Amino acid sequence: MTYTVVLEKEEDGRYSVYVPALEGCNTEGDTVAEAVEMAKEAILAYMDGETALGRTMPPDVDEFTMETADVAEALVLKVTVPIEQEAQVA
Repeated sequence: MTYTVVLEKEEDGRYSVYVPALEGCNTEGDTVAEAVEMAKEAILAYMDGETALGRTMPPDVDEFTMETADVAEALVLKVTVPIEQEAQVA
């Protein structure tokens, strides 16, 4: 399962992360590598929550808009999370 993630560098050097397709799916990390790993864990946790509620995962976004006025540095990446069983995507 692949999703777009956005990493924004904060003033303290850490990275805030959000997944545009998954409302409320946010995390952070000290480095880019840690932030990406945390994003994968957040996506899996989101999937667990959706499954527990009997809902399917939303598809990834084709495009999105981000506010860049207060962002000095941002990365937009696609991350793939391994899933043991086939999850249904809406």
